[in-house]
Amino acid sequence: QVRVVDSGGGLVQAGGSLRLSCAASGRDIFRINAMNWYRQAPGNKRDFVAGITSGGSTNYVDSVKGRFTISRDNAKNTVYLQMDSLKPEDTAVYYCRVTTPMSFYWGQGTQVTVSS
Repeated sequence: QVRVVDSGGGLVQAGGSLRLSCAASGRDIFRINAMNWYRQAPGNKRDFVAGITSGGSTNYVDSVKGRFTISRDNAKNTVYLQMDSLKPEDTAVYYCRVTTPMSFYWGQGTQVTVSS
């Protein structure tokens, strides 16, 4: 089992920045491989935003490339999403998903609202 806690959301003006955090804990944290961020806007499905493997390989959805940076502190079992140059279309609930070879676990989500 892995417990995932998301934090760091808030209200920001367009062009501003936020940093999201995702902390994992539990008996299976040593099995964690990928840690990913997804987002879900009202009326939309939950979409992939960025991901990072245990080895540090990263990938991003095209719409956030050059603006968002994902990083990981393996010693703290924490992943971060630095979001710069935010746009109103980035408004959504952001969820962290942690995967192990046998399962995956979601955080509770954190609201990001970007005003124009």
